[in-house]
Amino acid sequence: MQTHKLTGKLNQTADETGFSGTIAVKIPGSALIVLPYGFAQRENRIANKASTSFGTASGGKLFTAVSICQLAETGALKLEGLVSDYLNLEQDFPHFSREITIHHLLTHSSGIGDYFDEEAMDDFEQLWEKHPMYRLRRPGDFIPLIRELPMKFTPGGRFHYNNAGYIVLGLILERVAGMPFADYVESRILQPCRMTRSGYFPLDGLPADTATGYIEEEDGAWRSNIYSIPVKGGADGGIFLTAPDMLKFWDALMGGGLLGADLLARLLSPQIADSDGEYYGYGIWITQRDGTPVKYHIMGSDPGVSFRSAFYPESGLTLAVTCNQSRGAYRMMRMIEEELLAEGLAGKA
Repeated sequence: MQTHKLTGKLNQTADETGFSGTIAVKIPGSALIVLPYGFAQRENRIANKASTSFGTASGGKLFTAVSICQLAETGALKLEGLVSDYLNLEQDFPHFSREITIHHLLTHSSGIGDYFDEEAMDDFEQLWEKHPMYRLRRPGDFIPLIRELPMKFTPGGRFHYNNAGYIVLGLILERVAGMPFADYVESRILQPCRMTRSGYFPLDGLPADTATGYIEEEDGAWRSNIYSIPVKGGADGGIFLTAPDMLKFWDALMGGGLLGADLLARLLSPQIADSDGEYYGYGIWITQRDGTPVKYHIMGSDPGVSFRSAFYPESGLTLAVTCNQSRGAYRMMRMIEEELLAEGLAGKA
């Protein structure tokens, strides 16, 4: 693969679209490509760098799923175990079915209501009118947003993308592991993967070299997303990552460094399909061709956040696109796939 050709295409597309973020592509047998574009802080014209950390929104659900599978591997919990075995539903979630399992939560098939229901809502910022976003720092802080929601369907009935389900997984993890959710992920995943520039950073205490998320207004002006998303990410998403760090995670996960063979195979197995026929494992989307996985991928979208990352098993290609705008990552990812498809590296994804 001629990496200079891909770099040229990426530079051109970024210039045409005003893309702001960092792209990392690792092609087996070729040099690692890391390309930053745009500004981490628009007002001060501080440029994005390879080492800049970005919000990833729902892309963080995979870290929750890996954490839960690690606990299952140690015998601390069972994937088929009932949620009621680990949490006091009468106290916190009185409307939950007593038949919900951890597997249901991992696969978005629990049937519980969602604090942000993507089937019925389109303005994430409306949530914070009654529940101030600056109070949401740990999974338990989300309980008031979830506890009165009615069930939508019988557990296992269908796929319904559900942020609340992953919050509940975070509560279970804290109960079983005996430590805060963020501390668990940082100690059991980020540190072993040497993801030194990634973490659950609060918006009111961001470390140096972290990108501010920006929302474009109808008049073309920009504002930051600090009042638009929870102040700190957690079990349903919001981890900050650098694009190169994300590739370290793929290497560790697929190389067996985070999970043993059995639990890794289960996490990567198609567990359920959405209404469009796309498959979902545990915290990860799976694209198949003729029954064979050709792409494992995660994505995230929040006000001021756009994120895509993927692993292509046939070639071993990995990529990550971080972006501190509400959109932009998908187009860059598709352009990379189109360029590499001709080389047989993108698995016809």
